[in-house]
Amino acid sequence: MNSRKDASRERWILRNRMVILAVAVMAGYAAFIEWAFGWTVLAKEFTAIGFVPLLLALAALVGTYFIRCWRIHDYFPAETSGRFLLLFRVTQVHNLLNIMLPLRAGETSFPLLMRSEFGMPLARATAALLVMRLLDLHALFAAAGIGIVIGTGYRPLAIVLWLAFLLSPVAFYAMKRPVFVFLSSRLPEKLRRLIDEVDRGMPVDMLAFVRAWMVTVANWGIKVVVLAWALALMGVEPFAACFGGALGGELSSVLPVHAPGGVGTYPAGIVAGALSFGAPAKGEAFAVLGRASVNAHLLILVSALAGTGLALLLSRRSPKT
Repeated sequence: MNSRKDASRERWILRNRMVILAVAVMAGYAAFIEWAFGWTVLAKEFTAIGFVPLLLALAALVGTYFIRCWRIHDYFPAETSGRFLLLFRVTQVHNLLNIMLPLRAGETSFPLLMRSEFGMPLARATAALLVMRLLDLHALFAAAGIGIVIGTGYRPLAIVLWLAFLLSPVAFYAMKRPVFVFLSSRLPEKLRRLIDEVDRGMPVDMLAFVRAWMVTVANWGIKVVVLAWALALMGVEPFAACFGGALGGELSSVLPVHAPGGVGTYPAGIVAGALSFGAPAKGEAFAVLGRASVNAHLLILVSALAGTGLALLLSRRSPKT
């Protein structure tokens, strides 16, 4: 009898090991925050910002989730037509799992959800996700390039190079057919299959690609500006450091080093980005940066939970299709 109970318990642990890991890491993070800063101190700094600015920042962050959803809706118009709210639920569940699970494990939920809800083949959804993640990385690096341009004093060469990088995805799409043919003829079989999957995940034409690219740039531009504004409200100086901190945090969230819930990695990304853009590395200003990085991370977590809750509520009230 006991052996069956032990076996059942072991199977339950194996099935839920990722959730258990995420909960354990979050509990440890909460204990670390109390030890390093104190939840009371962080709460006071949060409330000092003011209810209205916090609400505006939260609303803007949740608004970016609708932009991301529209990108996928436009990416797959035939499959998602008339089912935007269901797609919003899918994208929010995927986003929350992506935040909470370690090492990008949550990414696997997207093709699975798209197959179960919209009947989309796994290969196509996976390939499209890869293309969208490449566009996300490009948009973030392009945003980082703005800081580099500012740091050079707006030199013409720096501006030209930044514009060339900003527009490079459009140029690549225009040349994708000969590029893919060239790569497929010279790469090993495994890499050739990857190139084929990327090709299948690309938008159907140039106009669709330009829309996806522009929406991606707008989405990340809004999110970075909102986070930079929030960091500035929390006392981080100069504003260039707020901009760098927002970029650093978001880069940490799209790279494979992502921890469960972004615990540790997201605030560390904010601190690293802020320091690289001129934030003081010692004294009270550095302490303010440390507390602000944790509060900004909490704001991201709250926005993800709020977006998921809103998606579940809206999809439940929407008419069945």
